[in-house]
Amino acid sequence: MDGWLAELGIVPVERIEREGITSWDLFLDGRRRFDVRVTVILDPTLACIAWVHYAPPLTDGFRRSYRKLLRWNDEYPFAKFAIATDERPVLSAELPIERLDRDVLGLALARLLALCDVLVEESAAWIWPDGKVPPADGRVSRQVGLLARFADELAELVEA
Repeated sequence: MDGWLAELGIVPVERIEREGITSWDLFLDGRRRFDVRVTVILDPTLACIAWVHYAPPLTDGFRRSYRKLLRWNDEYPFAKFAIATDERPVLSAELPIERLDRDVLGLALARLLALCDVLVEESAAWIWPDGKVPPADGRVSRQVGLLARFADELAELVEA
């Protein structure tokens, strides 16, 4: 996994190993949403999970937010939204261990980032205190290579 992340141009912030399970904390950029916190968890006997810390804990009407997450789960079948125990929305993709390789991991991370970009306006009220997407001010995604590498597979998610 360390080698695959390096080949994908991703530098983990932290790596933790406990009881045969390893996790990597990453800060990744989409094209519109930057510093997306992702934790990749590898249980070599089960699966690899990419877990996006999507937004801070929800403070608005829970029912309205929950409906939005359920709608997104229907619209984007390759990833799942949920509510963590601390009321924080999370976005995840589960990768079966038997199909796991560098490109499967890279595509999953690129899809999660692209989805964060596609939903940035609808999520702005959850993510930023003023509810507005901050301007990029010329900032370029650190994952531009990753997103370009899987551009064909992301075509349905990338805005024109």
